[in-house]
Amino acid sequence: MPRSRKSLQSIIERLKIFYGQPRPPEITDPFEMILRENVAYLVADEQRDRAFQALSDRVGLSAEAILSAGDEALLDIARLGGMHPDARVNKLRTIAQTALREFAGNLEAMVKRPLAQGKKALKRFPGIGDPGAEKILLFSRSQPILALESNGLRVLVRLGFAEERKSYAATYIAAQEAVREQVKEDFDWLIAAHQLLQRHGREVCKRSAPRCKSCPLTRSCSFYTTSAIKEGLGDV
Repeated sequence: MPRSRKSLQSIIERLKIFYGQPRPPEITDPFEMILRENVAYLVADEQRDRAFQALSDRVGLSAEAILSAGDEALLDIARLGGMHPDARVNKLRTIAQTALREFAGNLEAMVKRPLAQGKKALKRFPGIGDPGAEKILLFSRSQPILALESNGLRVLVRLGFAEERKSYAATYIAAQEAVREQVKEDFDWLIAAHQLLQRHGREVCKRSAPRCKSCPLTRSCSFYTTSAIKEGLGDV
């Protein structure tokens, strides 16, 4: 699949028309975003949000509160977030310990470091790889970077901005490089782009059984064009 000459900005505008302007993210504090990522495992966002809200209500969202909480209280909350609750209790405590020991509890200062340093620091926390670190840096308005998660990345690959590589990491890097000169260095635009691409990947451009007939991007989509030709669907 050749590198696309499509306009990312026009694609984001079409998604904005299709879905509406997304609401700003409710959680933008770096420490809280790390907690939310780790309080649940392989569950829908709604279930993750319930577990995170329970952590906020029953324990608190500070490192000190988590370290002083009883194991049973944390275990009850972790059970709300799916499988392996014991492991997630350990992760929550590790997050709190790391924040206090290595960053004196001040992640706001840490994410203001240069991009490479901020990512390296965030990846010291459980469950945070490059995509997660970049999302935290974006949502906290620390680094103007187009962070992508798996659904948004799949949309860009299918549109033809990059080819799928042997590893997820290589595909991620290729997609970011392909659109680097097309992104706006504007936090509002970048955050909305992340949200819209993610939503489109979840609701329409699904991994299996994508809903191409409902998609507003078919005329720009390499995946749809190839599929339509193979299936003899006529005009694409």
